[in-house]
Amino acid sequence: MHRAKKRLIDVVTIFPETIAPYTDASILGRAQKKSLIKISSHDLRNWTTDKHHKVDDTPYGGGAGMLMKVEPFDKAVKSLKGRKGIKTRVILTSASGKLFTQKDARRLAKYDQLIFLCGRYEGVDHRVEEHVADESFSIGNYVLTGGELPALVMIDAIARMVPGVLGSKESLESESHDEEGLLEYPQYTKPEVYKKWKVPRVLLSGDHKKIEEWKKKNPR
Repeated sequence: MHRAKKRLIDVVTIFPETIAPYTDASILGRAQKKSLIKISSHDLRNWTTDKHHKVDDTPYGGGAGMLMKVEPFDKAVKSLKGRKGIKTRVILTSASGKLFTQKDARRLAKYDQLIFLCGRYEGVDHRVEEHVADESFSIGNYVLTGGELPALVMIDAIARMVPGVLGSKESLESESHDEEGLLEYPQYTKPEVYKKWKVPRVLLSGDHKKIEEWKKKNPR
């Protein structure tokens, strides 16, 4: 029986210790133990050349804050890219990037390797987006301290699309957000009544046809 190829996910950040506490837990942790995916974090400073391991500098033309430099990111990607024949996609987390969607998660799950580049400070030298990354993504119209949380959000969504990670084809097929943007129906569990809050009677009827009709008519 042919064994599925392990998906490699690399996260380049100046705070590599922030990644594993999330990715080693729950579904992502189990998927790594089953060798379906491998998530690794890397310190961007490893690809600096000065004695102070500087990853940022002042912007040309003036302006507040510091920008992350292009050179360390470029060297990191060249170092981390897999062997020839590996399908790799390099992703920059950016507030100005396109909005990440479920369609993107499904598409990116087909790559053998994903490399996430996490920005900090006032942003990243635009040459990273132009020449190093294949695409840039935002997870919403708001400002975060850095790109680590967006990277984790995208990794979580992408990993769920990898065959075997959820352990159930049905779970994957009934994910809350499909490509049409439909939302999953409301769900309930025991007790049947709590503080006079009741579970809809149709769900207790045992009539599968009526239950399916109710689900389709009641997206959240």
